[in-house]
Amino acid sequence: MGEPDMHRREPAGGDGQNGSGPRRGAGRTGDSYSASVDGDASGPVVVGNHNVVIDGDGSHVTLIAPQQRPAPVRREQAVLLPRRQREPIGRERDLDALEAAVEEGGGLVQVWGPPGVGKSALLRYAAHCLEPGRDGVIFLSAIDHEVDDLAQKIFEACYEAPDYAPSRTEVQRLLAQLELMVYVDDVDLDLRQLRALTDAAPAATFVLASRERTLLGESTSVELRGLGPEASLSLLTRELRGPLPQGQRAAADELCTLALGIPLLLLRAAGLARVDGLSSVTLPRPAEISGLLPLLFQRLGAAQLRALNLFATLQGAELSAGHVGILCDVSDPDALCTELAGLGLVVATERGYRGAADAVPEVRRRVSEPFPADRLCDHFTQWATAPGVTPADVADHARALEIAAQLAERHGQADRAVRLARAVSPLLARSLRVGVWGRLLDQGQRAADQTGDNAARAYFTHERAVRFLLLGQKVLAATLLAQAVVLWREIGNSHGAQAALDAQQYAPQVVPGHVGPGAGTGAGGADAGSGAGSGTAGPAPDVGAPPVPDAGSSQVAAHGMPAGPTGSTTPATSAAPPAPDAPVSALHSTSQSVGQSSGAASGSAASGGSGAAAGGGAAASGAAAGGAAAASGGMGLLLAGAAALVVIGLGVQQIQEWNRDSANSGTSRSGTGFGDAARAGGGGEPTWPDEPTPSDEPTEPDGLAGKWSNGAGDTFDVTESGDGSYTLGLSSTCGGGSLEFTGSNGRYSATTELHDQYCSVRGTKEMTVTLASDAQSADVVTTDSAETDGTWECTTCGTETDTWTRVE
Repeated sequence: MGEPDMHRREPAGGDGQNGSGPRRGAGRTGDSYSASVDGDASGPVVVGNHNVVIDGDGSHVTLIAPQQRPAPVRREQAVLLPRRQREPIGRERDLDALEAAVEEGGGLVQVWGPPGVGKSALLRYAAHCLEPGRDGVIFLSAIDHEVDDLAQKIFEACYEAPDYAPSRTEVQRLLAQLELMVYVDDVDLDLRQLRALTDAAPAATFVLASRERTLLGESTSVELRGLGPEASLSLLTRELRGPLPQGQRAAADELCTLALGIPLLLLRAAGLARVDGLSSVTLPRPAEISGLLPLLFQRLGAAQLRALNLFATLQGAELSAGHVGILCDVSDPDALCTELAGLGLVVATERGYRGAADAVPEVRRRVSEPFPADRLCDHFTQWATAPGVTPADVADHARALEIAAQLAERHGQADRAVRLARAVSPLLARSLRVGVWGRLLDQGQRAADQTGDNAARAYFTHERAVRFLLLGQKVLAATLLAQAVVLWREIGNSHGAQAALDAQQYAPQVVPGHVGPGAGTGAGGADAGSGAGSGTAGPAPDVGAPPVPDAGSSQVAAHGMPAGPTGSTTPATSAAPPAPDAPVSALHSTSQSVGQSSGAASGSAASGGSGAAAGGGAAASGAAAGGAAAASGGMGLLLAGAAALVVIGLGVQQIQEWNRDSANSGTSRSGTGFGDAARAGGGGEPTWPDEPTPSDEPTEPDGLAGKWSNGAGDTFDVTESGDGSYTLGLSSTCGGGSLEFTGSNGRYSATTELHDQYCSVRGTKEMTVTLASDAQSADVVTTDSAETDGTWECTTCGTETDTWTRVE
């Protein structure tokens, strides 16, 4: 690339892992910071204003005053670099264009192009070569990472603060003045998520790599195309690891032309020539460029096919070579993975390897059965509980763990999924990657419901409640904590029950025996549960729940701290600070919708209760189902059903109203709408919305047009397009589009295409929206259906329910 100019630095030599070149004004060089959380998984962590002691029998939560929070120490320079690699061939102009875009782009640059064109190689080289920000340079991969977890990584790279995840506002304050260069590879985030991420470090420059150009008008873009003829030939020659065979120059030129200069195709063509095993290298025929994968697979051995089946089963999840060696019974897994990477069949990452997405169909044509679920689950369970395995190790493999649990559940081995999720959940919590922790907790809850494992139900219900509390989603936390108390007591675990009782003082209190307005109508919704009935559930027996003050009484302590388990207000040290901000994890909540999450949790108590909570916005339906659950499940379960129904009946339909009230008092955070907490505090006394009074005369629906919010807190607009039809805009990696709803009398439906990871149409997505009588909320049913030929798997197929709330 010639001599480095004044803005560019030469990549330093070394081991290819953590080094960095000289940089102006840098206090340290050669270091790569990545805050890991090692040690016993039972130790405490601090998330926002909460101190959490992670425990396998239910984590303990206490509130700490602001002055008791950890004090992060600024690193002299934030340096988190990818593995070093060779200079990419033929990318001099692209690197110049990227450098110019960084200088002129106003803080946001998007590098985009088709798969295999070399975006990752360019970003990795640029992170080492281009001038860093004044305060450092950070490289991240966004594959299978939530926005909140990415923001936490940026914070950890900039500050020394073990076991601490600050609140969102605290992260923004700490990063507000830092001029960083942040490279984010493999970005698959929508516009709101990208804004949430970039808002976390407002003074930083972000360089994002993605398949498509999605930031029209909001960033400077650099389109990456195939290499030119000379660069293509140079790359092909280099990957042949020897001189171009005599007499094959013309064939090589034609091969490069038909490959469109795509580096991945040229890498595979050279790899095919190498593995032929002939004394002289023979290039594939130019006509074979579109069919290189089948030709490569014909030349692979049994061990290589086993490894590729493992990577295909894990659907792009990262896996270290050590795991590949154990699972595939390979003595030298590093050499095996390096060889597969050289053939373009797997991709080397910072923590190991992941399978190339376009190789999966070819794997499935040759190996019809996925990697055994029992072997995956047993291996990862044993590994996660072995000495020396850190929370950071487990977080790095979280996606692989999640897929292993899903596979076991689908193959009738939900008990293995339960054991795996329970083994890794404490470590994921300690890693402070609250997004992936939530996904594994949800997976464990579903598996526990399948097996009927009451101990696991209690654990996952409790931990999900703690996570919601840390995210600031207190209504859901209250629902799950009430159920956790009952579930722990049913299995005789007083330790877990006490932990849940203690945590209840930081969540809105529920009123046992009262099922909220509309009780006893008897009409069950689509997910209202197995039992439908009439009448209002009677008072619940005393099963040890803390005394609960009236929603509007003076028994609620100052700053949103209700009376504790003993009936007294919380101690001054706990009650003094205002209600906590949502932690950084709330930048992008990965929770299911309000109705779905509550439903899954209620299912822990009884089958009828599961349906009651899943009904979400339908308080009347839930009341009947809750009563049936109490009758069939015994008096000991009545508290769980009633508690869940009170929170749902009083809170679910009014979460958005409560958030708006909090915003008026200065406590709600503007911007993304992801994970905004239903909380009180800050500017005034906490308030709980009055119970809704059902109207004697039902009103006619006003139509679907307007701004809505779903159970996860995302907001979106539905516009009227005439003749009783409505349009909802969509954004996806397979291009934009819209949903066109048609219908009448408060019921509307829409159908769109369902794509696989390669943007091929595989089936349909159908949505049905049914407005409530006042048109202020709606029950939403989404069904994904597809036909598969065995070469791919529809991971979203099935039916999901959600609740929309009208914002304006």
